[in-house]
Amino acid sequence: MVAIPATGHAQQRPKIPTVGVLWHAGSREEEGAYYIALVEGFRDIGYVDGHNIRLEHRFPNETPEKFRSLAAELVSLKVEALVAVGGGTAPYAALATDTIPIVFVLVSVPAGSKLVAGIAAPGGNITGLSSFSSELTQKRLQLFKDVIPGLSRVAMLANPNEPNSRLISDDAANAAISHLGLVIEKFDVSSVAQLDEAFDVMERRGTQAVILAPGGLLYKFRTEIAKLGFIKRLPICAWSKETFESGVLMSYGPDYVGMVRRAPTYVDRILKGERPAAIPIEQPTKFQLRVNLRTAKAIGLQFPKSLLTFADEVIE
Repeated sequence: MVAIPATGHAQQRPKIPTVGVLWHAGSREEEGAYYIALVEGFRDIGYVDGHNIRLEHRFPNETPEKFRSLAAELVSLKVEALVAVGGGTAPYAALATDTIPIVFVLVSVPAGSKLVAGIAAPGGNITGLSSFSSELTQKRLQLFKDVIPGLSRVAMLANPNEPNSRLISDDAANAAISHLGLVIEKFDVSSVAQLDEAFDVMERRGTQAVILAPGGLLYKFRTEIAKLGFIKRLPICAWSKETFESGVLMSYGPDYVGMVRRAPTYVDRILKGERPAAIPIEQPTKFQLRVNLRTAKAIGLQFPKSLLTFADEVIE
């Protein structure tokens, strides 16, 4: 009888891997479709939280101090891998560890922001999925030229605290000058107050359209941005279905939710022994155009029929 408990204790449950997830918003509710996509992405390949994997989620709420402290907290848990969601999130994960494997997702220009050495061979402890947004900036500007007669002056909103946003805004300026004959004025926005001020300045200066640099903070402000665009009668081009649904004129970009859902496949490869340094970064190959005719009518614009035929989604 004394031997029975000892035998039971000897049959311990196998250790399940712990994966840290560093988000950018303040809660799972704010992350919305992205949070659901990540959890479902793990389930799609056989990982159920609390059963055969442990997911440790942290929500920095777009606060630099929290990005740093929560990234360090996840590293202190000795997680087997760390998922960083967003261009503003990934640099903090990279600063927190150079040994724990990191899988980023929704990073626009990973090589340009020096997260990795290259797309085909990332090197180091980081790999993931790029949203390819820098190369899409010229396309978004061209769409505006197709819709707005006599377009010459465009504003770009960007978060100065996100390296990817700075790179994308620089890319937009170069594309506008060298290829499209446009003047781009960049507005740094890191608060709602700065957002209001930026739109007031745009109105005074005769800005004709607004393009958004993809990033967590502007995702958080997407409803406020859409309202200001409506009030100022300024057409806005966003980068995803989620930012388009706030009521802006149009969006053009890859399937962001789909990319988040694919991130667990990278984690799975790492847990099975592959090195991040040798896993090529995935880039999107399909892009979606969405247009809102209701918003267009409200601000006095009309879409060419050829563009509507090309669109993946049209809100009448």
